Amino acid sequence: MTRKLLYLCMVLLIPLVVGCGITSEDLFPMATSTPPRLSPTLSPLSQNSRDSTSIPAPTINLNQTILDGSLIDLYRQVSPGVVTIWSYESPADSSTLTLPLGQGSGFVIDLEGHIITNQHVVEDAAEIEVDFPSGLKAWAEIIGTDPDSDLAVLQVNVPEEYLVPLSIGDSDLLQVGDYVVAIGNPFGLEGSMTVGIVSALARTLDSRRISPSGLPFTAGDLIQTDAAINPGNSGGPLLNLRGEVVGVNLAIQTESFTISGSAANSGVGFAVPVNIVRRVAPQIIEFGEYQYPYLGISSLDDNVWNLRTLEALNYPPDLVGAYITSVVPESPADLAGLRGGSQETSIPGIESGGDLIIAIDGQQIRHFSALLSYLLKNTSVGQEVILTVLRGTEEVEIPLTIGARP
Repeated sequence: MTRKLLYLCMVLLIPLVVGCGITSEDLFPMATSTPPRLSPTLSPLSQNSRDSTSIPAPTINLNQTILDGSLIDLYRQVSPGVVTIWSYESPADSSTLTLPLGQGSGFVIDLEGHIITNQHVVEDAAEIEVDFPSGLKAWAEIIGTDPDSDLAVLQVNVPEEYLVPLSIGDSDLLQVGDYVVAIGNPFGLEGSMTVGIVSALARTLDSRRISPSGLPFTAGDLIQTDAAINPGNSGGPLLNLRGEVVGVNLAIQTESFTISGSAANSGVGFAVPVNIVRRVAPQIIEFGEYQYPYLGISSLDDNVWNLRTLEALNYPPDLVGAYITSVVPESPADLAGLRGGSQETSIPGIESGGDLIIAIDGQQIRHFSALLSYLLKNTSVGQEVILTVLRGTEEVEIPLTIGARP
């Protein structure tokens, strides 16, 4: 069966009837080891009213949470900050009934009404409605989007008492096997919670930004999870057991079968790590966009770095790195003198003679996905890095100034 990627915005199969100087630390103060309150200035929001006294975040034994019912407390704390997002293809007309084009999820990040979701949830929407668990509904403005991470920042103008910002965690602390929780609106079922584990880290998918060559850039450093996420979960939070956001649910891997007309969860889901949100969201709020670090190379996919490829490139069987297949003219990589493959091998489409990146700033690079993760988490446009490459049998250190994705 054919594998495909399903972005999680629910598309309704119904025809239409008719701030300045913001930094990451300002917007997302780093979570501490002590479980923080989800909203430092506001008490949690109940379904219909705000409690007069705050409910402290529960002290959670991470090894026992799944067994002892602490997830109930986690849900009570977090769900008031998770919203439903409806996109409309055309502006509402009071004289006609306009049905929504699609539906997704999102979550509140501050008392100014900023909400994080996926770009594909609101893409091409003429109007966006945000529904709060309290019952309040409000129109939202798109502040900006980032096609590389598939993130969007919305803003609503509502009284502060309806806003429950979620606590932001540190996705760099995640390990494979950690429990995670997803809250969102799969198939329009508002406020649904599911539980799973981190299945893998530093996964890559195609970006929603198209390169000058006509092929998509790569979205990297993604979290893979088996927590059940489905269409409608897009843009909702992936949380650790402290109730801190560690990711933004993005997509699921599916086979070419459907259940009741919709693709089903396969146990292979992907989320944007929240540390990317930390970097991207403040820039979107201030400038409307985020500039991604750019080298200007093409590399072999991790899944084709196999023994046949190593033999074709005359590499030993234990060699790891990011092999450069081509370099974009006038790109940072080209200006730095990096080389792509140029000599035919026994495998059609794979040419030898290219540089193999084995380290960046002294950090070992095992695959292209590791290189991409390092760039996303540790570099900015204009920053100089030192690449260690294997050129033939010689190790060469090459300084390179990071550019911005075109």
